[in-house]
Amino acid sequence: MDASLKSRIRPSEVLDDIIQGIGGTPLVRLPRAFDPTVDCAVLLKIEALNPTGCVKSRIAALMVERAEASGELRPGSTIIECTSGNTGVGLCLVAAVKGYRAIMVMPDKMSQEKVDMLKAYGAEVVLTPSDLGPEHPQHYLNVAERLTASTPGAWHSNQFCNPANPDAHFHTTGPEIWQACDGRVDLFVGGCGTGGTVHGTARFLKQQDPAVRILAVDPPGSVYAHYWATGELPPTGSYAVEGVGDDMIPDTWNRELIDAYEVVEDRDSFAMTRRLAAEAGLFVGGSSGMALCAALRHARQLPESARVVVLLPDSGNRYLSKVYSDDWLADGGFTDGSPRATATIAALARTRARAVVGVDEDLAIAHKHRSERNVHPLPVVVGDCFDPAAEVVGILDEERLRRHLVEGTDLAGMRVGKCMAPPPPVLGPEQPWQDLSDALDEYPAVLLRDATGLVGFTRADLLRSLPRLRP
Repeated sequence: MDASLKSRIRPSEVLDDIIQGIGGTPLVRLPRAFDPTVDCAVLLKIEALNPTGCVKSRIAALMVERAEASGELRPGSTIIECTSGNTGVGLCLVAAVKGYRAIMVMPDKMSQEKVDMLKAYGAEVVLTPSDLGPEHPQHYLNVAERLTASTPGAWHSNQFCNPANPDAHFHTTGPEIWQACDGRVDLFVGGCGTGGTVHGTARFLKQQDPAVRILAVDPPGSVYAHYWATGELPPTGSYAVEGVGDDMIPDTWNRELIDAYEVVEDRDSFAMTRRLAAEAGLFVGGSSGMALCAALRHARQLPESARVVVLLPDSGNRYLSKVYSDDWLADGGFTDGSPRATATIAALARTRARAVVGVDEDLAIAHKHRSERNVHPLPVVVGDCFDPAAEVVGILDEERLRRHLVEGTDLAGMRVGKCMAPPPPVLGPEQPWQDLSDALDEYPAVLLRDATGLVGFTRADLLRSLPRLRP
């Protein structure tokens, strides 16, 4: 065997179920070149390597285990939780293994990937309006409590006040860090959602060495940092990073264990998250970038001998449609944008599936592009379909296609040219953005032609892209 491969072999084992695979995640050293202004070691706790791709697997397993021991959970019970997604995924994994029904209540601002993951584990998902105060009846915590009361045999795990939440980290995350660091940690950094991760880990680390400092991280609009500093609850605001921050102070949060708080703007969190993937190969979520931003601010002030541990909570696969989408970042104002007076169509262009069809191709192929890949409008060209400059002679006539499908027509026996509408305007990326807006006043969709070919652009696309323009 190649020596380099042999050195990568690590002990493995056979587990009775996937729950036993939770925990034991590695620490990875942040490359020195990532931030040359930092002299000390920065070690990243990679919780994406848990079975659900998230740190919350840890608390899910212990909460269920204790509920079973107390008799709150019995065969046939239903697990109910209010979650930003990650704790819910952990609970759904445990529920799937143990045979429980799961109902997860989640604010509707969370990524579609999280909703899909919960459903994949067999959960029922209830979405509630985002940015509601804890006193509102539709706040996700209140909805979860009502569902628990109205569902026979239901158990509300309630991570916000369940002591098993911080205890899971006291018994696993903290000891793992301490062992991996040979008992030497100067600063531990993590974001607070319920507070359980940071406070459970902090409780263990400070028991080992009271000199260990704990840095908690908050997004703007959350209450934690202000409450920690003043003891008063501030007005809440909205923020885009998921899984951290809150509009209330839960029982699992412990002010006395925190030595400092940092507030990190969404824009900085997302930029750091993208850097971690592109420059360090660490595909993580937005709250990981938030934690590292705060950690580096403090690490720059520490001597070379210091050791900083940063917990990176989850995987980036939950945020492909958000943090890892250039369009989502631009639409949300997390990139610089373009001046309204001088912006071109290129500033509003979106990443969309592309396809063209020839006039003599089967209509079934055109239908496949439209239905499976959502190419709209679908350009019809003459000549070489792979030529970016191919002449556009029309677009797929979707109304006529609908009639054919209703009538059960064999599309493979028809040619695209027999189901074609006149072409809309074809615009170039260098034209003023107002040309695009003017064209969409008259047409529901137009075509943009760039160096790689044609792509559709709709009125709905324009509504999403206009926030990219700045005064």
